[in-house]
Amino acid sequence: MRVLGTAGHVDHGKSTLVKALTGIDPDRLKEEKERQMTIDLGFAWMTLPSGEQVGIVDVPGHQDFIKNMLAGVGGIDAALLVIAADEGIMPQTREHLAILDLLQIATGVIALTKIDLAESAEWIELVQAEVLELVEGTVLEGAPVVPVSATTGEGLDVLRHALDDVLARVPTRFDRGRPRLPIDRAFTIAGFGTVVTGTLIDGTLQLGQEVEILPKRLKARVRGLQTHKQKIEIAQPGSRVAVNLVGVSPEELTRGDVLTVPGWLEPTQLVDARLHYLAEASRALRHNQQVEFFSGAAETNAFVRLLGVHNLAPGEDGWVQLRLSQPVPLVRGDRFIIRQTSPSLTIGGGVIVDALPRRRHRRFRPEVIEHLETLARGSPADLMLDTLDRRGPLPAREVIDNANVPAATAAQALAQLLCQGQVFCLQPEETTEHEPSAIVLSNRYIASPGGWNTLRMRIVAEVTRFHRDNPLRQGIPREMLKSRLKMETRLFNEALARATYEGALVEANSIVRHADHQVRFSPEQQRAIEKVLGQFRAHPYTTPSYKDVIAILGEPVTQALIEGGQLVRLNADVLILPETYAEMVAWVKHTILERGSVNVAMLRDAFNTSRKYALALLEYLDDQHITRRVGDERVLR
Repeated sequence: MRVLGTAGHVDHGKSTLVKALTGIDPDRLKEEKERQMTIDLGFAWMTLPSGEQVGIVDVPGHQDFIKNMLAGVGGIDAALLVIAADEGIMPQTREHLAILDLLQIATGVIALTKIDLAESAEWIELVQAEVLELVEGTVLEGAPVVPVSATTGEGLDVLRHALDDVLARVPTRFDRGRPRLPIDRAFTIAGFGTVVTGTLIDGTLQLGQEVEILPKRLKARVRGLQTHKQKIEIAQPGSRVAVNLVGVSPEELTRGDVLTVPGWLEPTQLVDARLHYLAEASRALRHNQQVEFFSGAAETNAFVRLLGVHNLAPGEDGWVQLRLSQPVPLVRGDRFIIRQTSPSLTIGGGVIVDALPRRRHRRFRPEVIEHLETLARGSPADLMLDTLDRRGPLPAREVIDNANVPAATAAQALAQLLCQGQVFCLQPEETTEHEPSAIVLSNRYIASPGGWNTLRMRIVAEVTRFHRDNPLRQGIPREMLKSRLKMETRLFNEALARATYEGALVEANSIVRHADHQVRFSPEQQRAIEKVLGQFRAHPYTTPSYKDVIAILGEPVTQALIEGGQLVRLNADVLILPETYAEMVAWVKHTILERGSVNVAMLRDAFNTSRKYALALLEYLDDQHITRRVGDERVLR
């Protein structure tokens, strides 16, 4: 299914022509009918001579409503540029054509309307010649020009066939497996609830599907789908869709929000882009100039940071970083328009090459420009490598999504990178034990050497910081390290496994340390330790309490002895030597194997200790899954 968008000056007959072609009046607002002027977006559809259906987005032509026009043309496949034969080329004709060109709308048809009002056939030919000159060097160069009258019907069949021919040559929309629906309308239908409409891109939508509305991060479910008032179960990319939602109200939604599947699309306020500044602009574009930014159905203010030049002259292209006033859900390859605020006028547009740059770029840096040029011309493999270098390890599916090409193409490129060793699976054993295609399908974390090195240094630096602040500790507890790094659980587990596999860190008993880290006590501390350990050796089964040891050594030294394995802490109060622990555990196991079970009294009597110590040991063995309590007895697990 294709989507056609109208364009052209106010009162040149766009809506009238749409109604003549389709039988549907796209002007739906009372004010539009009273003023006989399109104010907001209108929608219609028709069946072409070939039998294919096409949706039509009718946009306003008046300059006061250009923002509404921009909300409608972002997702169209082709344009129907409407020029009245009795008036010819007018200001909004030029501005709308410039917008089509900046958005790279691939093709279209030019309709010369109101030929019944033109002075003569010669006048129509003159206007037609002016139109052909106007579109030279634009996306509509070579587009058919069809004289037509919506009033008399003359030329309508020729126009339908011209549209059919043009739309038949439009490439099929890619299904990237990640649907996006820029919302251009949100309303309520009695008995159904919330409905949103838009042009679906990048993937399919299905009945019952869980969706997310960005940038508000609202969750909803698809209760119904329609296209051209026909109920459907699956909406295909490139079609006009009405989506009935459960879980949100129209009041929560605004034009420019994006409906998508949860978890993959991140709203952004900073984008890198290639900008074309229109030759018609009255003055040079200044660094940090404020503009109005439009993409899809979204609109916000932005500041344009010029990265390679001091000012951008009319007609020039340049690399820019746009700082958006509000978060907008965008991806690489999205087109955009910028307009100056006073007087309100379209001055440029371009394409986003990075929707999530990691930082604000410094100006006039050759490496920044080189990086952006790589993104602009890069293959899927180049883009994935760049993403992994900048953002660090990512799940395979997220790497594929960021390539912004069909998922199958990106998955193949990622598998090839794995085969070539240019990227690797973060979990060490995965890289050697599984085929690259299986790693991609299992959604393991993928890393590039550069991205992993950055993350590894961050992890090691956190462990170093802990060693510096806690010199008597063996290392940082695993969960504390994860909390300090603020990392997602699976990424943390795989990254720590990789760091220990490479020898940068050591993990033992959920304690993480540098491979060469050793606890070093002062001579005074060492003498105190020997004195305390002597007491433990003298009375191995009735040892000093935890509080007693802390009173002598202090908590940091005591904790260091426990973490270093020089003392075993059975519970909050009981400490014993590791050799005593080993002796008692061996006795418990042997006795259970001989007699079937042990109890507190048996252990107490065997070692001439007290009930407190015997109970502490048996409960500790239960916690360690060595024994299991059955009534008052313990048996082996």
